[in-house]
Amino acid sequence: MWTLFVSLRYLLAKRRQKFISIISSISIIGVSVGVAALIIVIAIMTGFDDEIKEKIIGTYAHIVITSETDLSDAGKVLATVKEDPQVVAASRFIERQALMQTSRRIVGVLVRGIDEKNEPRTTNIKHFIKKGVLDLGENKLIVGSELRKNLGLKLGAGVILIAPQTKKGQEFTVTDTLTTGRYDYDANLVCMSLEAAQRFFKTDEVTGLSIRVKDEYNVRKIRNALQSKLGYNFSVRTWMDLDKNLMAALGMEKKMMFIILGLIVLVACFNIAGSLIMMVMEKTKDIGILRALGATAFDIGSIFLLNGLFIGLTGTLIGSACGIAVAQHINGIAGLIEKVTGVEFFPSDIYYLASIPSKIVMSDVATIVGFSLVLALLSGVYPAIQAARLEPVEAIRYE
Repeated sequence: MWTLFVSLRYLLAKRRQKFISIISSISIIGVSVGVAALIIVIAIMTGFDDEIKEKIIGTYAHIVITSETDLSDAGKVLATVKEDPQVVAASRFIERQALMQTSRRIVGVLVRGIDEKNEPRTTNIKHFIKKGVLDLGENKLIVGSELRKNLGLKLGAGVILIAPQTKKGQEFTVTDTLTTGRYDYDANLVCMSLEAAQRFFKTDEVTGLSIRVKDEYNVRKIRNALQSKLGYNFSVRTWMDLDKNLMAALGMEKKMMFIILGLIVLVACFNIAGSLIMMVMEKTKDIGILRALGATAFDIGSIFLLNGLFIGLTGTLIGSACGIAVAQHINGIAGLIEKVTGVEFFPSDIYYLASIPSKIVMSDVATIVGFSLVLALLSGVYPAIQAARLEPVEAIRYE
């Protein structure tokens, strides 16, 4: 217990060498900045991850079932799918390539024919369309917002769709706009009713089925069960599989940012080690006296090890408080920066988000705090060993 008292005494007492106090203060500031930066960046990246996952889940269904050929027995597959208690809803769809001709140009588009009644049960399409109501009557077309912008289309404008199979054109009327927040979809996708798509592509079949399940984050188990039931003539993919590269990139990006920003804490811990080494040199006489009074090498080492931990703990607590406060009020801070600089900090037309997404996950904060404290504790190991090795006679011989 006395080692804790002595450690705090050394840490808080007025130093003969003010330079050591300055380095200790810089160390605390460095740890604080590193921890705060980690918490803020990880919170924002977690928020972005959730927003992107929400857009992916909303754009796709939780599970998509397709085959190498069109589903001629879609009714049978649908019945098999609905037997699973985890399945909430299912919807048929057609998805094929076509050409769109306007007065200006001809572009390739992805035509998606959807079941007007069941599609809103499996995806968030109602949240993405401008009117908020899915209305797909005869020859009506919903066009992606970026595609509409690129072609200069207005609501009520007529366009001609050409099916590659028949090479015949059919006129449709643009009645609504689709904005998913994903450029690849918004710049290529057009939607029509399932019946209109079947007439347009001259088929009675569908391309696949969209499935919504109770727990979208536990889809792999359900996918495996459906795959075994349906057999390997069918492809059963989850929303994670459909954007596997993006999901992997998001995970890797978060890990890399943790490592890069963690280097700030590491550098601050080198400063802690430097200040402790100089403290050992300053307290050589005190160490000799303590050893002469019966203190063990372990006791002496503990004093300086605790010093490193206290410096790290102080920096970590300050950094955690600042980081959480900034992460919670990031949009207010961004707004203030915009007012002062006149530069738009977070353009909504680029990111398709009204505000900066920030989500503080306590497990992430705990990991950052633990990481910082472990580094602070390790930074005191070498100075503690050096202090513990000092012999009493050698320590006080020249004092």
